[in-house]
Amino acid sequence: MRIFGGLKPQDWRAWGKRTTFKSNVAELLARELRADQVVYCSPLVDPYQPAEREELLMPSVLEAVIAAPPRVFTLQTRAPLILRDLDLLRALAACTKLHISFSITTDRDEIRKLYEPHCEPVDERFATLAALRDAGLEAHATLAPLLPCDAERLADRALASSNADVICDPFHVREIKRRGATTRAEAERISAAKGFDQWHRPPHQTEIVERLRKRVEAAGRGFGVGASGFARLARA
Repeated sequence: MRIFGGLKPQDWRAWGKRTTFKSNVAELLARELRADQVVYCSPLVDPYQPAEREELLMPSVLEAVIAAPPRVFTLQTRAPLILRDLDLLRALAACTKLHISFSITTDRDEIRKLYEPHCEPVDERFATLAALRDAGLEAHATLAPLLPCDAERLADRALASSNADVICDPFHVREIKRRGATTRAEAERISAAKGFDQWHRPPHQTEIVERLRKRVEAAGRGFGVGASGFARLARA
């Protein structure tokens, strides 16, 4: 990302500690939208992070997309704040293929507090996912990054709260991901301190993923893992 995302060094060197907003994002987006596009918002930054409460940029983004809808628009978040824009999301779903990918990482809130202390509680996130589904939107449970959990319980709750394919992605480790970013060292330190090292090891990851897959597919729902799983979010 870095300079390619239009960021200055003081921004990307402090990744995760500060937020840079493009105040003219809707204007820039309106210039670029085309009917044949697949737009993913956003693989790098949660569009409904806490600062969005004050910045209020997403309504103008959604209005721009509604005015010139692409073939597919995918919105990924883990924040209940998305429900603020429910009317705009319904309008968008009426004019394009809208996928909402909602991230829920574990079924255990004590685990969420260790790895995601500033994110909303697990129960609130499941309730948000269910509200998106109940609003008639295509709501995917995205179990990523997959944190320590009870695999069957997490799968059951994901199925009960969503209405689309379930997507999973374990911690990224160098043994499998030869290039690009992997899980940050902070998560590895937490896992080591709390006895969850195995969640970073490919054999254990494979076991958990297969338990999730078995549960989800037994319910007649689609299940995808990693890049091929997220590719489901580009389908028209």
